[in-house]
Amino acid sequence: ICSGCGPGYRSPLDAMKGPREEIVYLPCIYRNTGIQKPDYLATVDVDPKSPTYCQVIHRLPMPNLRDELHHSGWNTCSSCFGDTSKKRNRLILPSLISSRVYVVDVGTNPRAPEIHKTVEPVDLYWKCGLANPHTSHCLGSGQIMISCLGDPTGNGKGGFILLDGETFEVVGNWEHPGEAAPFGYDFWYQPRHNVMISTEWGAPKALADGFNPVLCGKHFENQSLHVWDWTTHRKLQTIDLGEEGAIPLEVRFLHDPSATEGYVGCALQGTVFRFYRTEKGDWAAEKVIGVPSKKVEGWMLPEMSGLITDILISLDDRFLYFSNWLHGDIRQYDITDRRKPKMVGQVFLGGSIVSDGPVKVLQDPENQPQPPPRVIKGRRVYGGPQMLQLSLDGRRLYVTTSLFSSWDKQFYPDMVKEGSLMMQIDVNTISGGLALNENFLVDFGKEPDGPVLAHEVRYPGGDCTSDIWL
Repeated sequence: ICSGCGPGYRSPLDAMKGPREEIVYLPCIYRNTGIQKPDYLATVDVDPKSPTYCQVIHRLPMPNLRDELHHSGWNTCSSCFGDTSKKRNRLILPSLISSRVYVVDVGTNPRAPEIHKTVEPVDLYWKCGLANPHTSHCLGSGQIMISCLGDPTGNGKGGFILLDGETFEVVGNWEHPGEAAPFGYDFWYQPRHNVMISTEWGAPKALADGFNPVLCGKHFENQSLHVWDWTTHRKLQTIDLGEEGAIPLEVRFLHDPSATEGYVGCALQGTVFRFYRTEKGDWAAEKVIGVPSKKVEGWMLPEMSGLITDILISLDDRFLYFSNWLHGDIRQYDITDRRKPKMVGQVFLGGSIVSDGPVKVLQDPENQPQPPPRVIKGRRVYGGPQMLQLSLDGRRLYVTTSLFSSWDKQFYPDMVKEGSLMMQIDVNTISGGLALNENFLVDFGKEPDGPVLAHEVRYPGGDCTSDIWL
């Protein structure tokens, strides 16, 4: 990083030239595993030249049980690049179930982080009327913004909490009183176009103990994107994606800050929608990718969706990646033609349709054979590919298998028993293509306190899902 600049990188293309990742942080979850231990933040060595390569080199346990750590963010990121007084030295770690927010000092000793501060749930409840914090983004103003799934009683409420970037005290709501969306989940902002777009998952009390796909029939109501005015914090528009857009989860604008478009992965029916600003200045969305459901027997329903649970875009805005957590594959699409993504890579890692499992595929519109089980270094992959993180240069894709502890327990009980895995995919960035790195494996089944569920991967210097450029 150049001297005399703030944290992060001047542009996404500058970030692609950043140093190779040497360590990563991942939250590790014990809720719903039967092990009465607190969740922790793991530091993992991913430097092939290191003697501790592929090992957890530090564990920072939280002071409480059953938090369900989930996604993390930063106190400052590339949106503060112009401010030399800022440092990227605190990791913001919201707890999806307990509604605590941990602020972790990763600056003093990046390889052995420590807790700097805990924001207690009562602050979120009383000051904001919100609970179940999910996505954390730093803002150019120096504040931190966290989206929430619900209110303190477990009903859906898609509002946003602001934290002071220095004291980490709760400042209050970002949205105006009475203007929260009915449901919340993820968000991304693009200041050049004065816009923020947020997504929705569901009411916390309906999600906390598992997933009932039978209830997700024709009248699924969580199928909208919400468009906000970035300056006035007013909600401008709700885009109904229809049945095919049910459960829109991760939202990603293109990284180029001048772009007026991006993509959202919709879990329930395995679709990706492109959203964009229209000529008249409002926003619209169109379906650009659909993963067809497979007709199956030996499963809870007669049809199995891919269940797209994570998507990301390479820093040069050339490739889009997503994971089908149930089918068990990761796909790479060339998005040079933004409206017509072209699949150029695919790799299967576990999933629910492995050839030696209880599920038989009766009909597959894509005519793919049932994949064999995947074994890496003698360890079978239980669960399916879920959270993704791409190296800055776009050549390595890290993947973990845990989605959310209660859903893990329901769909992949063997993963809960054996622990989740972190794997690495080699990416062909010239013509496309994905291949498993057979020499890389982090086995979270071998942790000192027993098998654990590892979730989202974060690099100390920032990455393509935590950095927003102004």
